[in-house]
Amino acid sequence: MFYWSLKTLFAEPVRLMVSALAVAVSFILVIFFSAVFEGESEQMIVYLEEMEADVWVMQKGVSNMHMASSMVWDWKADRIAQMPEVKEVAAILYFNGAVKIGGKDWFSYVIGVSPEQPRTGPWAIAQGKAIPGPGEAIIPDVISRLTGVGIGDEITLVDRPLRVVGLSRDTFSMASSIVFVAREDLGDMLDAEEQFSYIMVYAEPGVSAQALAERIKQEIDKINALTSETFIDSDRQLAVQMGAEIVRMMTMIGTLLATLIVAFTAYSLIARKKQELAIARALGFGNGQIYLAALSQSVVVTLLGLLFALLISFTLLAWLPTVVPQVNLAVRLHQFTSIAVVTLPVAILASLSAARTVARLDPMTVFHQ
Repeated sequence: MFYWSLKTLFAEPVRLMVSALAVAVSFILVIFFSAVFEGESEQMIVYLEEMEADVWVMQKGVSNMHMASSMVWDWKADRIAQMPEVKEVAAILYFNGAVKIGGKDWFSYVIGVSPEQPRTGPWAIAQGKAIPGPGEAIIPDVISRLTGVGIGDEITLVDRPLRVVGLSRDTFSMASSIVFVAREDLGDMLDAEEQFSYIMVYAEPGVSAQALAERIKQEIDKINALTSETFIDSDRQLAVQMGAEIVRMMTMIGTLLATLIVAFTAYSLIARKKQELAIARALGFGNGQIYLAALSQSVVVTLLGLLFALLISFTLLAWLPTVVPQVNLAVRLHQFTSIAVVTLPVAILASLSAARTVARLDPMTVFHQ
């Protein structure tokens, strides 16, 4: 009976492919929402990860960068640099707000960097300078492509015009992008010429980041010091919360749609085989074998749909950002496993429901049709 169910399933390859593709499309919808969510979440913390600091120091009461404000006197950075456990210190000014580029306001992380600390600037340059000087700015290459604003053009930060001298890679997000300016320009705008927002601390080899963070907090007043791992996790959680509700709702809607499609496909697949299964019962096959035949066909179609979704997602969705650069996608294998956990039981229940209808039929009725 099991062999028969698979043989009849593959005897109609066009119908099988259509059913599997219908399931795959519903899966891809869910995966797309999940990929956007993960891609944007990862992009929001890309600066923190790229700096590769051991400890982040900020104003007391602050524990993240996203949508936060922090000011620390610059002499505190000098004090930290003198600690024997510290190999290097780098510091930035930071402002989050709208930057007018190409006549449109782009919400951005504005990073004020100094020429003597190039590691705080862009980690990948598409074109132009790597560190902005006074009156200059580096903007994401994606924004440049979207607005037509390039090197030599002007943008506006607050009320100050700045000339674009560089285009950076991997610094764009739909929620917020990263714009680099000179520290002295940002300090003048924020009235913070002698202050930093965040201090990045690089420990000597063998020094525990947690122990170094605790010592910095003990020796320097009115600051907070966090290991890079803790700081990034804190920022990620806040960034995710900002857009989690709407993305979660879209993902739930997509999952519900995928579940309904899988259930309908599984049920109709077995319903179409109603007469053949009734004949099998009349020939002496038991209800258990009928259920097994229905179950095997539904599982095959659902798994085939998942396989198609896997192949399409890793090709189409991975390629999509090259065509639509403003979309950050992160396609991960766990997205497929979570869908399988939800939809496979639904497919099984739907197919068993259809098989139950067949099992309750009087086998002899099929010969009167």
